[in-house]
Amino acid sequence: VYLRPVESEDLPSICTWANDPETRKLTGEVLPMSMKKANEFLEKIQEDKERVWFSVVLKENDRLIGEAGLLRMFYPWRTTDLTLIIGEKDCWGKGYGTEAIHLLLDYAFGYLNFHRVAVGVVGFNENALHFYEKVGFKKEGAQRDGYYYNHTYYDFVMMSILEDEYKRLQSHKSNKNKNC
Repeated sequence: VYLRPVESEDLPSICTWANDPETRKLTGEVLPMSMKKANEFLEKIQEDKERVWFSVVLKENDRLIGEAGLLRMFYPWRTTDLTLIIGEKDCWGKGYGTEAIHLLLDYAFGYLNFHRVAVGVVGFNENALHFYEKVGFKKEGAQRDGYYYNHTYYDFVMMSILEDEYKRLQSHKSNKNKNC
C-alpha cells in the first residue's frame, strides 16, 4: 500500500465506510456521513494544522481501500493521536493495515518528529486491540464506560507507542530480515 492525500474523488468511499454500521461500531464513529459532510470533512482536514489525513491505496491497482490520519497533533509535547480504517472489507486480514500503520508511524516519528503516538480503541474490538499490540502499541488504561453503543456502555482502551519503542522494533525487524 501507499499513503496519499485525500482527494475529492475519495469522498464517496469514505462516506460509504462512515455509513456502514459494522465499521461505525468497530471504530466508535457515531454519526452517519452525508456527501455534504464529507466535503466539509475534506475542507477541514486540508486547512487544519493539527491534523493530516491520507488515503490508503493498493500499489498494484491504485484502489482506495482505507483512510489514515494523525490528529490532535501537539508539537510542544511531540505527541499525536492516530486513526486507521481499512474500509474495504475484502481487504481485511491481508496485512494492508500493518503496511499502512508502519507508513503512518514512519511519517509521524521520522518526518514530523513526534515522540508519542496514541490511539483509542473500542474495548470490544479484539481484532483492533491485537493489531495495535502486534505493531508495538502498549495499553495505557481505559476510559471506563467511555463508549456507548446499542444501549450498552463499553470501555475505550487507550494505547500508545513511543518513538524509541518503534525504532527498536524496526531495528529488530531489519536485523531479522538480514539474517534470513
